[in-house]
Amino acid sequence: MARRGPSRHTGTIPEPMRIERDSMGELQVPAAALWGAQTQRAVQNFRISGRPMPRGFIRALGLIKAAAAQANANLGLLPKTRAAAIRRAAMAVAEGEHDDQFPVDIYQTGSGTSSNMNANEVIAALVMRAGRGKVHPNDDVNLGQSSNDVVPTAIRVSAQLAVVEDLLPALQHLRRTIDRRARESRKLVKTGRTHLMDAMPLTFGQELGAWSSQLDSARMRIEDCLKRLRRLPIGGTAVGTGINTDPRFGQRVAQTVSVLSGVRFVVADDRFEGLAAQDDAVELSGQLSALAVALMKIVNDLRWMNSGPLAGLAEIELLALQPGSSIMPGKVNPVIPEAVAMVCAQVMGHHTAVTIAGQSGNFQLNVMLPLIAANLLESIGLLANAMTALADSAIAGMTFRADRIADALERNPILVTALNPVIGYEKAAAIAKKAYRERRPVFDVALEDSGLDAKTLKQLLDPAVLVKGGLQTGTGGG
Repeated sequence: MARRGPSRHTGTIPEPMRIERDSMGELQVPAAALWGAQTQRAVQNFRISGRPMPRGFIRALGLIKAAAAQANANLGLLPKTRAAAIRRAAMAVAEGEHDDQFPVDIYQTGSGTSSNMNANEVIAALVMRAGRGKVHPNDDVNLGQSSNDVVPTAIRVSAQLAVVEDLLPALQHLRRTIDRRARESRKLVKTGRTHLMDAMPLTFGQELGAWSSQLDSARMRIEDCLKRLRRLPIGGTAVGTGINTDPRFGQRVAQTVSVLSGVRFVVADDRFEGLAAQDDAVELSGQLSALAVALMKIVNDLRWMNSGPLAGLAEIELLALQPGSSIMPGKVNPVIPEAVAMVCAQVMGHHTAVTIAGQSGNFQLNVMLPLIAANLLESIGLLANAMTALADSAIAGMTFRADRIADALERNPILVTALNPVIGYEKAAAIAKKAYRERRPVFDVALEDSGLDAKTLKQLLDPAVLVKGGLQTGTGGG
């Protein structure tokens, strides 16, 4: 019979409660909740962040439970009708139909047992409420499994799917956007900068091309580590020995998860490693941090190039998306690059936490699994959304300020570097200093002091030629 629990606030109607039992005794559970006693204990014990495990992790738990039910049925360990009912309920969990039934905090028991039991209890309740017979959370839904192999498997499945479905498409979209703008600006020559100081010229296409190459390198690194992340330790159960499960179970589950998700997974050769160590998850986190480093460089370049519009570089103009100040009328800020930079900082911080969590494997089990799962998935989601915003709301619509670019290039004294092979470093340095001191084009000063004629200087100092690199021919002597 349902009871009414104590009211937290005076004047409110108490929530209807029911009595549930587990190995530790009785306790009250909200009458409408699909979860049972073990989940309720976790809800009461872990009132820490108010943040439940992420959707991607719950999806992975559902896929694993569905695959486990099918594997147990095929191995003759679970009646086929019961297994089919469990699979249907587990797939409903995987598809997000019952996300509100997963309230357990991220900061919980280090094995993630509370989340695993949350899934077991919800799936069992769904089967029974559908009138498909009595199903036990441990004996049926969790058959052949332990939290110790389910949760590390869920980390790998959820992270792999998030990377394949969200991160890599967003990365490729950003790269294609950059490549398009690079093609459009391939002939637009600008002043290069090293140490934030004027340097030899290059084209915008070359500059943006470097961003694209950074992103492609990040993609290759991430895809490479996915080969190791696809190894699932399912079937290892408590410590990796596979106690209480069929030796064929892990392989069957990996195959079915592959079919259900559309992404290939394999059973780990050494399931002891998969439970005790999370090095593959740390590797992926490191690659996400490296991607964040690349994005931070790109957005800071954008911020510098957009600076101004009068007193800064003002080489580009980003889209005006919103007012930039509550006190300075007309001010517009580079809000998308700033937001992306904050995402990058968060991802780098997540990697530090995942690194610490990864070394928290004591003997046969890592005991910071929920933190690894949550931080990996949040980093992937943040990066995917940030790259989409950067592509669509910043890079796609930015304009190049050709007038400012040409003016700065003409007055760049570092162009004199091209004269080194002809007149020598010392003489070229004197011309550069004079041009800077008198704020005159380097061509005019070189014409006076280099001993070279105008035709030769035009050939040597032509920015369109200089961006191709190498020694220039047909320059004459002098």
